[in-house]
Amino acid sequence: MTTTPEHTSAVPLRVLDHNDIFRDEVYQKQFEGKREFENAAPKEEVQRVLDWTRGWEYREKNFAREALTVNPAKACQPLGAVLAALGFEGTMPLVHGSQGCVAYFRSHFARHFKEPVPAASTSMTEDAAVFGGINNLVEAMENITALYKPKHIAVSTTCMAEVIGEDLFAYIGAAREQEAITQDFPVSYAHTPSFVGSHITGYDVMLKGILEMLAKSPDADASKVAKSDKVRLNVIPGFDTYIGNHREYKRILELMGVDPLILGDHSSSLDSPADGEYDLYPGGTPLAEGALAKFSRASLVLQESTLRRTAEYIEKDWKQETVLLETPLGVKGTDAFLTAVAKVAEVEVPAELTAERGRLVDAITDSHAYVHGKRVAIAGDPDLVIALTRFVLELGMIPVHIVSTNADTTFKARMEKVLSASKFGEEATVWPEKDLWHLRSLVFTEPVDLLIGSMQLKYISREANVPLVRVGFPIFDRHHLHRFPIIGYTGGLHLLTQLVNTILDEMDRNAPDHSFDAVR
Repeated sequence: MTTTPEHTSAVPLRVLDHNDIFRDEVYQKQFEGKREFENAAPKEEVQRVLDWTRGWEYREKNFAREALTVNPAKACQPLGAVLAALGFEGTMPLVHGSQGCVAYFRSHFARHFKEPVPAASTSMTEDAAVFGGINNLVEAMENITALYKPKHIAVSTTCMAEVIGEDLFAYIGAAREQEAITQDFPVSYAHTPSFVGSHITGYDVMLKGILEMLAKSPDADASKVAKSDKVRLNVIPGFDTYIGNHREYKRILELMGVDPLILGDHSSSLDSPADGEYDLYPGGTPLAEGALAKFSRASLVLQESTLRRTAEYIEKDWKQETVLLETPLGVKGTDAFLTAVAKVAEVEVPAELTAERGRLVDAITDSHAYVHGKRVAIAGDPDLVIALTRFVLELGMIPVHIVSTNADTTFKARMEKVLSASKFGEEATVWPEKDLWHLRSLVFTEPVDLLIGSMQLKYISREANVPLVRVGFPIFDRHHLHRFPIIGYTGGLHLLTQLVNTILDEMDRNAPDHSFDAVR
């Protein structure tokens, strides 16, 4: 039961959190000794510099930097490729590169989803970096098919493989020739160099690679399309880590009498039940259904920045109607989504969804007095940031700082269009390709009431004493947020609940005795 030389617990088998354990005297002495050993600057000097970095003079220097990125709000391409692969039935993601890279991707997703995440590596080391990794990839495919029995392997790359110019098409062909896999075994691939783009780029090129492979498979036969009175629409959410969103898309479209096919559906893959049996491949878009996707009436593309290559492929190669929409978050976003579905599928919006819209509007009215006029800073992936900004404008909140590290060249114009549609958007400044160290300067020099973004913003939140509403990816330090939708009218209600209750928590935390009310 003793946890440290200085700390004991009377509770059997209790493991102390590091919040408690490192307060013990033994660790405090070690920390002081470490400062002395490192010849650290005096605490007063550290505080002086820290205070200086919170002012306008440092902000100007911070925004002048060009050759350094500090705490970017993005991950690398192959991480997105792994998520795309996990959205398909029986698929094993195979990352051609070092083993440490794949360990990072698996741990990143496991920490967010609280689920085991299957992903294999070709485990390239120094010799492969010099002579090429063809043997690594061939052996990896042989091992994967023998041990894990996948229906499909999705291959992506890391920096090491891309720097030396690995040819995945040729290597996969060699694997077939050497009988590591059969001639007809489904393999898709995408080149995903980590030193350009971000996780949303990797998601896009991997999804495109998978759809290309499926469209050329024997199952891609129009005669295999089941006859139905319902119109089939492809729904492509993009890099969306909200399991609840995938399920909400299905629910909404089924209520509208539409047959939805989610392309890249990881809702079961990353949210499987604990029933006593482990399933390595618990879900995903069925491969046979994905092969028939090109025969659907249309594809709804719900992340413009993330899915640019995929949308272009569907439109040009499948000759399919491609409906490009913003992520349907909030009232206006969901209205536009339902209107588009109703038009392309020639159906009506049912009364149940109209009622859900009314409930969201009613909830916004109930909470209006507390959210109105609150100044917010928003950071994250470009498509999510645009949708979030539109929603906070609907609430009468004032977006002040808008940061997207992995924004593309269209982001600023798209963002300004959203902001110009509301008087509450007049104060906003849009910062594409800036990182969270830039955001820190912005928050200290032009304070806000609320931060909205991923777990990565918690450090700014604590230092600036500004509450954070966690939305996006990654979120390691809170549980189950990803299980609930934030899209649609129901998702808008969930997000409104997070926002207003965070504001109310802050009001109570700072309330003087005479204003510590029981009713809000």
